[in-house]
Amino acid sequence: LEIKQPKRYKVVFLNDDTTPMEFVIEVLMNIYKHSEETARDITMTIHNEGAGVVGIYTYEIAEQKAVETTTLARNHGFSLQIKVEEE
Repeated sequence: LEIKQPKRYKVVFLNDDTTPMEFVIEVLMNIYKHSEETARDITMTIHNEGAGVVGIYTYEIAEQKAVETTTLARNHGFSLQIKVEEE
């Protein structure tokens, strides 16, 4: 019997003109558990390339983190867009 690894899903942040970089960095550190340095690097990638992968998880965790992030962003009045894509 072959044991299949569960599919992995990327959480992708899309760049926009309203969400402050500092907010994105805080989210990456608090929800996605990145160091400040890594969070800044990812934020610059999102800013410069229009999108960036912030983490890779099982579907349930990816979805939960995306919802948590979206809710937090909306509560702060930011339009941060997040995609969950199969790896």
